Amino acid sequence: MTKTNNQNECLANASPSIKLAVDLIQLLEENQIETEVALEALEIVTKDFKRKQCIDSKKL
Repeated sequence: MTKTNNQNECLANASPSIKLAVDLIQLLEENQIETEVALEALEIVTKDFKRKQCIDSKKL
């Protein structure tokens, strides 16, 4: 089995959060996003999703 096949197999068995992280990293790298810009954007996304999580938990 080649290294790429082994990596694909591991990814197929990975958790949804790992799969999403890999996709996001690939998207950022393919679009040559500067590291600082990516980190700032990810902070914004994190804050937004934490806010949504808080709102959703209050609905329960």
